[in-house]
Amino acid sequence: MQHSKNAHKEYRWIVAIIALFSGAATSLSLAPLHLLPLSFGHAAILVLVANSTSVRLAAWRAWLWAFGYHISGLHWIANAMLVNPKEDAWLIPFANIGLPAILAVYAAVAGGLAKHLFKCGWQLWIGLSATYASAEWVRGHALSGFPWNLPSATVDGWLPLLQSASVIGSYGLSLLVLLVTMLPVIWIDRKTSIQQRILITAASCLLLILIIGWGALRLATIPKLTDPKGVVPGVVVKIVQGNVPQRDKWNPLLKSKHIKRYLSMSKQRRKDSIRAPGLVCNYMPTVVVWPETAVTYLMNDKSNLMRELFLSVPHKGNLIFGAPYIAQTDNKYRLYNRIFALDSQANVVWTFDKTHLVPFGEYTPLSGKLAISRMVRSKLDFTPGIGPLTMNLQGAPPVSLLVCYEAIFPGKTVDPKRRPSWLLNVTNDAWFGRWSGPYQHLAISRLRAIEQRLPMIRVANTGISAVIDAAGRIVTSISMGITASIDTPLPTALAKPMFSITGDIPFFIMVLSLLLVGNCWRFQPAEEH
Repeated sequence: MQHSKNAHKEYRWIVAIIALFSGAATSLSLAPLHLLPLSFGHAAILVLVANSTSVRLAAWRAWLWAFGYHISGLHWIANAMLVNPKEDAWLIPFANIGLPAILAVYAAVAGGLAKHLFKCGWQLWIGLSATYASAEWVRGHALSGFPWNLPSATVDGWLPLLQSASVIGSYGLSLLVLLVTMLPVIWIDRKTSIQQRILITAASCLLLILIIGWGALRLATIPKLTDPKGVVPGVVVKIVQGNVPQRDKWNPLLKSKHIKRYLSMSKQRRKDSIRAPGLVCNYMPTVVVWPETAVTYLMNDKSNLMRELFLSVPHKGNLIFGAPYIAQTDNKYRLYNRIFALDSQANVVWTFDKTHLVPFGEYTPLSGKLAISRMVRSKLDFTPGIGPLTMNLQGAPPVSLLVCYEAIFPGKTVDPKRRPSWLLNVTNDAWFGRWSGPYQHLAISRLRAIEQRLPMIRVANTGISAVIDAAGRIVTSISMGITASIDTPLPTALAKPMFSITGDIPFFIMVLSLLLVGNCWRFQPAEEH
């Protein structure tokens, strides 16, 4: 009897270790490795839940899998605490273990619900896919939301499949990924007949082939930058990647040096600028873009710095740059992460304030109760702006701005009342280090361009800056840790896609349909069960 208990305890430990490592292995399908076959590691969740003897055990095993997935996929977060190690290094265990532990709770709920609501076999396959995808939607919206590394991100290397995001969005694509990657499990399930296995597999493969074929056809018919139809006439954007290390960025003795670097790199016709495909011979930039907080001086309404910066503004064009801004209203000071658009007369055409702020980075939740400081050193929490907004420019069509990680939120990139012609993502990914974080951020941002069928210009302090067309093709880019600039034509926007009109409604319809089909046995007469 004692031997049986010890063996059972040992078995549970082995299963727990397998769950952790299978989740971690699945994260290797994310950028930058793009090991696409490892995306099928999602199947491990279904095996773990199916072989659980209780709802509680199913939730625990799903949590272990997701914990392994997130602790591996988000390991780069430690870099943010190493910028000021004396003050922040003690937070590494809380960030690198605590955050994945919290995010894994969503998977635990999904696993427990699926075990409670669905029978074994194909019902559990579609049921767990639906509950897990729904949990990911909640993860992207609950509290401040953090939809980083959704299942859809594991197929980033498969561009034809990504095209479906313009119809069903990233959450719908995540559901599709879960259905496909968990499908092999039904072939080892004893309660699913051979006829059911063949029918389900054939139908799923046919649907997948149709979706990929449609995506490939779309890619083939969308003009590239080398085609005159693929660019906006007369618009040339200069992307400036200053490559200022985070440890030096806010050093008072180096701020002037950094400004001079950006001014020098913004000269109209530098011989060392990277030229994107499709540029005419005698081009001149019409818009110059610097990254988020490229200017580290604290700006206010009396700042004289604009006179110096306007030297980089193209004739009849604009300079777009980021800087912290402080304002006084009602005897209170407010701090903003602001983007400025400057014209050639040194006038501020418009400003845009970052709306979706980073918890513990730009503001501290429950600041009166938590003895934790922000990663960004300031006496004030940043104040959120009102977005998304479509902004007008002299040297380019109307644009929608996404500051830093605002680009990770599906469906929150454009003003529904006024559709822009392109997306501009300005960011400082120096916090993320030089391994997977910046690559994951780029991959997630690219999905926003595909969802909206809008080109994206991405300008990052230390990389990865990129030009992305409306089909999600990366036309040209500047690698991590490189000081360089790109002169590029602006890719054309495509027709307004279904996702831009319906949002997540198709995703909810998919989830509801799967939940009903998976529970169809509940509506049968008792003698037919």
